[in-house]
Amino acid sequence: MSAQPAERPVTVRTATGDDLDAVLRVGHETWRVTYEPIAGREYVAMGLAKWWTADAVIPGIRVGRTLVAEQDGAVVGMAAYGSQGDELVLWKLYVRPGHQGRGIGRRLLDEVVLRAAQLGHTTLGVSYLDGNDQAARFYEGTGFRFTHREPGGSGLPDLLWLVKDLGGGAAAGRRVP
Repeated sequence: MSAQPAERPVTVRTATGDDLDAVLRVGHETWRVTYEPIAGREYVAMGLAKWWTADAVIPGIRVGRTLVAEQDGAVVGMAAYGSQGDELVLWKLYVRPGHQGRGIGRRLLDEVVLRAAQLGHTTLGVSYLDGNDQAARFYEGTGFRFTHREPGGSGLPDLLWLVKDLGGGAAAGRRVP
């Protein structure tokens, strides 16, 4: 019986300007695979043009609110978080398709949660498109609970909003309707 090769270590760190192209690559690789089956090519094209350009990504990198997961010198995942009013929101959490299912997304989320708590936040919000079953399983499995549904409009899927208690007193979450 031959031994399986050891999983190579993953490092999660704050993104720098040098990571811009790699962060954009993560978005472009994951968005097509994730959202075309749910919302179609036009939605993906709109999202890439709106949220996955240098102009859209650089501000988060500059303020230190974008993280990268790196393995063997290559960026294999990213997360970005920021404020929405008084709340902290996880805006992006994506792992390149060939690296999913290895705990990289969880490592990124854990680092965002740690930083959010250090900033004094007691909750972390997130949303995902209705029909993104992979995101639903991930967020439910990491302690998020459903808060509300935001209609997508114009034939687009709804956004499902969730929150994670960072104070350790996890309230019983409601299942997404």
